Amino acid sequence: MKKLAWLLLTPFIASPVLAADLMQVYRAAQDNDPNYAAARATLDAGREKMPQGRAGLLPSLTLSGNTVWNENDVSIRNNPSLNAKPHFNSNGYQLTLSQPLFRWQNWVTYDQTKLQVVQAEASFAQARQDLIIRVSQAYFDVLYATENLTAVRANKSAIDQQLASAKKNFEVGTATITDTHEAQARFDLAVAQEIAAESDLEVKSRTLEAIIGKEPGALAGPRKDAALNPPQPSDMNQWVAAAEKDSITVQIQQAVADIAAREIDKQRAGHYPTLDLVANVGNSKSLGSTSIGLLDTDYQNVGVQLNIPIFQGGVVVSRQREAAANRTAAQSNLEAARRSAALSSRQYYLGVVNGLAQVRALKAALVSSQSALESNKLGYEVGVRINIDVLNAENQVYVTRRDLAKAMLDTLMAQLKLKAAVGSLGEDDVTQINTLLDPSTAQ
Repeated sequence: MKKLAWLLLTPFIASPVLAADLMQVYRAAQDNDPNYAAARATLDAGREKMPQGRAGLLPSLTLSGNTVWNENDVSIRNNPSLNAKPHFNSNGYQLTLSQPLFRWQNWVTYDQTKLQVVQAEASFAQARQDLIIRVSQAYFDVLYATENLTAVRANKSAIDQQLASAKKNFEVGTATITDTHEAQARFDLAVAQEIAAESDLEVKSRTLEAIIGKEPGALAGPRKDAALNPPQPSDMNQWVAAAEKDSITVQIQQAVADIAAREIDKQRAGHYPTLDLVANVGNSKSLGSTSIGLLDTDYQNVGVQLNIPIFQGGVVVSRQREAAANRTAAQSNLEAARRSAALSSRQYYLGVVNGLAQVRALKAALVSSQSALESNKLGYEVGVRINIDVLNAENQVYVTRRDLAKAMLDTLMAQLKLKAAVGSLGEDDVTQINTLLDPSTAQ
């Protein structure tokens, strides 16, 4: 019976634990990153601008009331018999309906709120792209720091054996103390490099943890047969044109410029008359006179109210000049955003193209390094190579593999940033990168 239970449990115990891939880390960041949560809340707040602006076009209804205790002293000189000291309570209430018929600034404000919602949506899209960039960068930084630590440790191991060999040769008299000192210096430097690499890996892991809100654990590394695709379209000018038009930063600045342009119309409306429909329903109780007594009045009225601004101290003209200056500044910021987007698209396009070339070169270098390692191993077996030659060749393989990993990760980041520069970065790009990762190769 125990044997049967062990056989049933063995597949679960022996099955490997798969490392988290980029999509899983991105999902965790969506749930836990405080910056992304703040951006989502800011979007909700921005969407409320439209109903607030629409409220200026809709009727308003207000209810007011009052109660006053009165103590009066009425004195009539020609007829003292009518003198009185009435004490009474006057009170009343009024329900007022007001419907704007013509308030041009309210219509302009409503148009501005539509643009503010567009701006809020674009800002959240930028925050979503920024989350993908930050998560991917932190994820790749951990992968590279791991590769770097592996290479540093391999180098340390080679130097350690070289130091042991130098000490042994010095003891038997076939080498000088200088060789031992040089090997010891190289080993001490390798120890310092290992400490720095371990510290860097810890910092990079904590950076990723700050985004996803938990320990990152093991991460999936690149597949050995991972192939990177060149950017499509292959014409850099098409990417530049798309960035100038569709970059999220450009969209945000375009909305800001449109809002600023509408602000001039809004301030100019300060010269325009306003027309409102006003209706009142109410009741008042007060003392008419000592002879009449308490008056109880119900009233209803409806009418239109016209206000014509004539002079307001020059504030309207000043606000127009202010709005015109702000529009000029917004247009300049829009042009700066277009130029920055164009520059970024060129930079990241070249980063992808050059990165692909570097990856190809390093893949060839890795093949050569592995061939050199095999040759040194064979030479060591036949006695034409010494152990240090094998260790150095092995270290070169680790260093080349580290440089290849960095080139691949930098190229992937350039691809993501290129997509972000044209405003098209999304979860599909994260999914595409996931196909290049192998969860069984935990790092």
